[in-house]
Amino acid sequence: MVVVDAAGLPVRLNGAAAALLPGARHGERLAAPRWLADALADPERRPSGGPLDGRSFAAHPSTLSAGRAAWWLVDETALRTAVDELDTERSRTRFLTEASSRLLASLNLERCMGVTARLAVEHLADAAVVIAPSARRSLPVISSDGGEPTARTLRASRLHGVPGLSEALTGFPPVPSRWIDPATLPPWLPPEGFGTVGSVVIVPLPGHGVPGGALVLLRHAEPAAFTESEEHLAGLFAARAGSAMSAARLYAEQNSISDTLMRELLPPRLTDVAGVGFAGGYRPSADTERVGGDFYDVHPGDGAGSDTFAVLGDVCGKGLEAAVLTGKIRNTLHALRPLADDHVRVLHLLNNALLTGDSTRFATLVLASARRTPEGVRLRLTAAGHAPPLIVRRDGTVEEADTRGSLIGVLPEVTARTAHVTLAPGETCLLYTDGITDARGGPLGGEMYGEERLRRALGECAGLPAEAVVERVQMLAGQWAGVEPHDDMAVVAVTAPRGGHRAAGHAAADAPSPRRDGGA
Repeated sequence: MVVVDAAGLPVRLNGAAAALLPGARHGERLAAPRWLADALADPERRPSGGPLDGRSFAAHPSTLSAGRAAWWLVDETALRTAVDELDTERSRTRFLTEASSRLLASLNLERCMGVTARLAVEHLADAAVVIAPSARRSLPVISSDGGEPTARTLRASRLHGVPGLSEALTGFPPVPSRWIDPATLPPWLPPEGFGTVGSVVIVPLPGHGVPGGALVLLRHAEPAAFTESEEHLAGLFAARAGSAMSAARLYAEQNSISDTLMRELLPPRLTDVAGVGFAGGYRPSADTERVGGDFYDVHPGDGAGSDTFAVLGDVCGKGLEAAVLTGKIRNTLHALRPLADDHVRVLHLLNNALLTGDSTRFATLVLASARRTPEGVRLRLTAAGHAPPLIVRRDGTVEEADTRGSLIGVLPEVTARTAHVTLAPGETCLLYTDGITDARGGPLGGEMYGEERLRRALGECAGLPAEAVVERVQMLAGQWAGVEPHDDMAVVAVTAPRGGHRAAGHAAADAPSPRRDGGA
């Protein structure tokens, strides 16, 4: 306690105050500390506070008689320390929350690396270098010293010049900054024009079960060396950055797999094969818009007088698992192409192949063997759990092929009946999946397109080429569904082109040598 007179001059100090203020003299203005001297001389006697002897104090006045006042000095060092630590923790929490939000805003690996570098410069260091692992010899690197992050590549062999960097990229604990001499850092590590490095910290970026990369933090001068608390904060930030980069890398890998499947499974445009008109169309499910379970293939014959083998199928389900089974079915049917003269045998062998696998999914199929003849096109059609093909005659009559069969991949034995159909010039056989007839929509919404509407639409396609038939069916079914969710839609039209029959040799010459196939 310090008692002052009306002029603010000390007149009495208790023992604790005398020990704390050895320079205080009765009747003399206090020389130090300045904040306390100003508070004692303040005529309004407002509470104050500040540092004193390496600690924090608060000064509170109490009015006495004759204009005097008693100032109580309260040691608030512990409170100030707690408040400062709380503010620091709040600031760090805000930083980590912001980092999580910004890092998870993108699944692009390079963008995640750039955000990591920018956040590190804003909150942790004067410059930051982010290095991502790679199976290639060159590693992607992004660095920033406050400006726009710059991207480059780095040969993996150059990592050994930085202590702990190779280990960080493999997920080992970070090397303490006091173990790294900044003067030994290679010139390629700091951003261009950064200057002398005074302190460096290397932090691994942990990913989802695998290392996500490494973060290098740089500061200019030695007095600004990283503290243990700052290194701990860098580790917390690195955990979030590593998770985001790992998720971005995983997404890129999955996206690459999907793109590969898309390239393999999406159907190409079909053309005439050996004097028979073929056309196909595919519209993916509104749910996935990526890889579905509908597919079709057309395999040209081996030479003159051989049939062109076509198949249209629908695998149960959607997504990657359905696409994998689709690929298995297509490859199996391609291998069974030499046996295509016997559709039932082909279905039996395919069924056995599916039953021996781990998948519990099944498929429906329509097989078609087509050959140009003097009368038009001779077809053999076999449905296995699938809707029978529809035949469009020249007068607009629509017939259903007399074929039925069991599902593929369900029962040990397959039963099927093959229909023999001849298409006169200008007539068409349509193979389609249930995504066409099951499309729901219409003027009132929720009503199925149905087979009757499909038949009426086909009746209007009499005499049209295969491409026109496919385009019209897809257009009508798509318009019917509108914006409503729908299943995959796949159609294949087989048409007997108009015009006279050409010699077998010319027909064989028209047959393309590579296989024409597709699927989705």
